[in-house]
Amino acid sequence: MLMAGGSLAAIPAAATAPPARQRIAIVGVNVIDLVHDRTSRPRTVLIDEGRIVVIGDPRTVRIPDGTHRVDGKGRFLIPGLVDMHVHLFNGYSRRPPNDWTFPLFVANGVTAVREMNADTAALARVRQWRRALDDGERLAPRIVAAGVAVRGTSADDAALQVDAAAEAGADFIKVFSDIPPAHWLSVLDAARRHALPVAGHVPAQVPLLTAATRQASNEHLMQASEACSSTGRRVIDERRAATDDLTAAQRDAEEARVLQTFDRRRCRHVATALAATGQAQVPTLVLPHAESMRRVHAPAPDSRARYLRADERLRWERLLADAATADSGLARQRWRTARRIVRAFDRAGVIVLAGTDAPMPEIYPGFSLHDELALLVDAGLSPRDALRAATLRPAQFLGLSATQGSVDVGKRADLVLLDADPTRDIRHTRRIRAVVLDGRLLQREALDALLEEAARDAATPSPP
Repeated sequence: MLMAGGSLAAIPAAATAPPARQRIAIVGVNVIDLVHDRTSRPRTVLIDEGRIVVIGDPRTVRIPDGTHRVDGKGRFLIPGLVDMHVHLFNGYSRRPPNDWTFPLFVANGVTAVREMNADTAALARVRQWRRALDDGERLAPRIVAAGVAVRGTSADDAALQVDAAAEAGADFIKVFSDIPPAHWLSVLDAARRHALPVAGHVPAQVPLLTAATRQASNEHLMQASEACSSTGRRVIDERRAATDDLTAAQRDAEEARVLQTFDRRRCRHVATALAATGQAQVPTLVLPHAESMRRVHAPAPDSRARYLRADERLRWERLLADAATADSGLARQRWRTARRIVRAFDRAGVIVLAGTDAPMPEIYPGFSLHDELALLVDAGLSPRDALRAATLRPAQFLGLSATQGSVDVGKRADLVLLDADPTRDIRHTRRIRAVVLDGRLLQREALDALLEEAARDAATPSPP
């Protein structure tokens, strides 16, 4: 079945034509080296045919005639940013895909994303988006991985759904927290037969460390609070024994019980054990932070709201109205605990990846990845480690470090030129002078035009 919004073959291009690939020289720039943990002396970075071909001393690098020169003096070059948790499809509501987010990602230096909840039909559109980027027909982040969610009406059905996802070309299998343990084990076995990783939520009835040896990533710190609580294992056992679904009030009471029994020493031990498994954590701190802040301060008008497509704005309004009655004390405690867990995980060497869950309410695509980086630093990561969480670590996790994740000769030219040093202040990732996307240069004026076009598109009524 096709997604709502028309044929898969009909993918409109942005009104602003993508620039052509060209030979580019970024002259005299400071290169942030996240592999060797250093910042270079001024270098000239030469780009040709969408790849970095030279990184050298500006005094000795020969710049061929016809090369477009970009002044890098006093500026800083980092790899393109990756948002490791986004949603480009609306499978439940059957609304059109979220390609309205593409210019917002690009304008914010997010050159790649991991799609977390496609279905088998949507994978055809993912392939078309990828081709459109490669062919220079559309400005969009590269979709470096697309997962298909599997639940299954039974363990056997879950395995069949994995088979279908593999046949359709899924890059990984996504699981949610409500999947029963038997279905989850069936998913893991079937995915292993297809050499597909399993990522997503650690199931609510499975301890974090049990899942860590079987599941490649854990999103939103699922079951981390339980693992760091003196009563967490008992709560998970109670979930397994329950015969009825909990009411919202019962779920809140259960969560409050877990959060109130946070044990710092236990969390340190869990973090050490988790680091040894190699499972990556995608905390999406922007979610509990936004929820906590809206309980303290009345929502203020946000200029970024003008980029939301009309149907998305309505969805946000509805969800925020539904959330207005939630327990404000629980939201604040959830945020405080998430920060403590991320700090413990980082100190133990757990792999942390940057993701946002965009476009959840108040999570503005592209912009919110910079919010996430700042929150990771606030939780205890160094600015360099936060940068790694959105560049080098995603490339390593996805097996793409040969082509992306660092500023190195031979790598794909997905780059962000900054006016200030992000290793001194992570907020400087917002100070974008230019983005190079697949070897195509977008300087500040072009990025601003891209945002203005996105705002105009959002304000244009959809055809009936």
